[in-house]
Amino acid sequence: MPLVSSAEMFKKAYGNYAVGAFNVNNMEIIQGIVDAAKEEQAPLILQVSAGARKYAKHIYLMKLVEAAVEDTGLPICLHLDHGEDFEICKACVDGGFTSVMIDGSKYPFEENIALTKRVVEYAHARGVVVEGELGRLAGVEDAVNVSAKDATYTDPDQAAEFVRRTGVDSLAIAIGTSHGAYKFKGEPQLDFDRLAKIAALIPGFPIVLHGASTVLPEFVAKCNAYGGQIKDAQGVPEEMLKKAGTMGVCKINIDTDLRLAMTASIRESLAQNPDKFDPRDYLRPAREAIKNMVKHKIKNVLGASNRL
Repeated sequence: MPLVSSAEMFKKAYGNYAVGAFNVNNMEIIQGIVDAAKEEQAPLILQVSAGARKYAKHIYLMKLVEAAVEDTGLPICLHLDHGEDFEICKACVDGGFTSVMIDGSKYPFEENIALTKRVVEYAHARGVVVEGELGRLAGVEDAVNVSAKDATYTDPDQAAEFVRRTGVDSLAIAIGTSHGAYKFKGEPQLDFDRLAKIAALIPGFPIVLHGASTVLPEFVAKCNAYGGQIKDAQGVPEEMLKKAGTMGVCKINIDTDLRLAMTASIRESLAQNPDKFDPRDYLRPAREAIKNMVKHKIKNVLGASNRL
């Protein structure tokens, strides 16, 4: 089975559940994610950031994802996360990705529209779908670094105009989530009224939530118990993500939770087995930790089990 686009996934998901979009960087992360999705029979988006492409190289990630498709038989969508310019989107379209995101949210509205439309025209001519972004999420993740004062929520009327004028296939919006492990300083809040207004103005159109890791306390605690220094980390409560999945949000991005699960496992393995130096001894349980985390997300957060 070849790689697929997210178009059919989103049609099935709209209003019922969300598809998990999990960031990948190496073989163990990919294996853990796809093994979980296969067991849960869940639709799956693997996404690659610009940082991941620099770290692992485009060709290595492509071959790993192709191996995952062949090994599992799953319909997998391969997505570029936070493409910062036309050139990286073009490279990923030409290089075999089935979905790309052009993030023009840092630009004024008209410039964002022009850039997004240019990517859409190029990608659509080659059968690739495009995600745009309107509104800016605070936080830090890979090359994305936005201060709280520069973060802005998505304007519903602008969202409708943006979708109409660009021709994008999905839209990432800002309603209170943020990148990284430190999403909220106080009580977690998402602007569901804003989400409802946006969904009403673009009915049936797939909405995307970035920065949607839960930052589960047990993984933060395990990291810290074995030498980590992750303090006051707080993510998006699972109940909020479940609710968003019934309100037009079809894609929920998860990266930080994968990093925490893997790092906590590696820290534990190294601390408990100081005589071991074979990377397989600590990467094997780390891969299993990724798998268990993704299974939890699919069943308890996304509601995507048995949706294939």
